[in-house]
Amino acid sequence: MNLDKARKRIEKHVKKGERGYPLIALCYSGETADCATQVAIQFIAEEGAEPQEQTFTAKTDVRKDEVIQTTVLKIIERAEANMVTETESVAVI
Repeated sequence: MNLDKARKRIEKHVKKGERGYPLIALCYSGETADCATQVAIQFIAEEGAEPQEQTFTAKTDVRKDEVIQTTVLKIIERAEANMVTETESVAVI
């Protein structure tokens, strides 16, 4: 799958808004605010449940990495997430 298609499908899930659980949260971080070198994916099955987290890192911007974005999309689809949230900015680490 190409990068643009994966990003559009992720954005579509994010735009659906609040629809309950299961929930997936995408948090981007990096050394600068312009380049996200890490993405943390949190999965919360139900209200009050402990979140499960998986991270992916790259030397370049993970938002522009086709393999990572395709993997994020597959995680969202396989989890059958009702709600997906994504941070707008990159957290500086």
